[in-house]
Amino acid sequence: MTITVVGSIAFDGLEAPAGVRERIPGGAAFHFAQAASFYSDVRAVGPVGDDYTDEHMALLATRGTNTDDVERVAGGKTFFWKGKYHDDLNSRDTITTELNVFETFDPKLSQASKDADVLFLANIVPGLQRAVRAQSSAKWVALDSMDLWIDIMRDDLVAAIGEVDCLILNDGELQQLTGAPTTYAAAQAIFGWEAHPSAIIAKLGSYGATVFTQDGGGFTVPVFPLDTVVDPTGAGDTFAGGVVGYVAARLEADPDLQVDRDVLAAALIHGTATASHNVEAFGAEKLYELPGSEVQARVDRLVELTRAPDATIALRA
Repeated sequence: MTITVVGSIAFDGLEAPAGVRERIPGGAAFHFAQAASFYSDVRAVGPVGDDYTDEHMALLATRGTNTDDVERVAGGKTFFWKGKYHDDLNSRDTITTELNVFETFDPKLSQASKDADVLFLANIVPGLQRAVRAQSSAKWVALDSMDLWIDIMRDDLVAAIGEVDCLILNDGELQQLTGAPTTYAAAQAIFGWEAHPSAIIAKLGSYGATVFTQDGGGFTVPVFPLDTVVDPTGAGDTFAGGVVGYVAARLEADPDLQVDRDVLAAALIHGTATASHNVEAFGAEKLYELPGSEVQARVDRLVELTRAPDATIALRA
């Protein structure tokens, strides 16, 4: 089973209460691959410049991620973002965004990437997401986006969402996309569209994540309890990598599997577990040499935390 991820490969400059990193590997495709590669083979598609060295490429290739479709743009510079986190780490200020080679990104997929069984469309221009989806023969496709595209390319984004199996957005973006007053209402509004995904995952930041399915099913996973958070950069893409990676692993074991509420509930637990490791260090520094057994240990703990006790009681009329 193979996953193709199409998205940004970048450098990040980070300022947080725990310290500073001037320039470390990041980007949506990079963080996604670090997590998804615990579960399946991954093929990364995205552009980099001459400043992206063989050492950086080796980090992207952690756990065997295939980098054949990473486009090195001669004379170009890699996408760079710099941000400063506030003390609570729930908010940040963007200091610098330099799109560089990402500004003219035109995804080029090899036949092997087109033939991948699972596709993740990371946050890029909706029109590009649709173009990639049209080339792919994937059995299961998930999509991420952001508030900018909701503001300036909503119609294109709605069309892209209607062509995938699973939408992954944060709660504020779902409400912005639909105008609904709650996350649940936003999910139901999307399920009412003529073309819509069969599942919607709402990222809730420090409150966890929820999945909604079109048959009315749902499941919520809390964040993994941690004493310290160092850097939340890339946590959402790492979470998506765990979710999509788990689905790919299940499809490999059973190609006829229906990716339903129960499968996605388990996927949320895996995504949350992988993301919990990501936030304990800057960028993806902890994930490079992290053994899968440590991810599994947190999966097991989350299963314990989400197993509700019997709540039956005699209520007054």
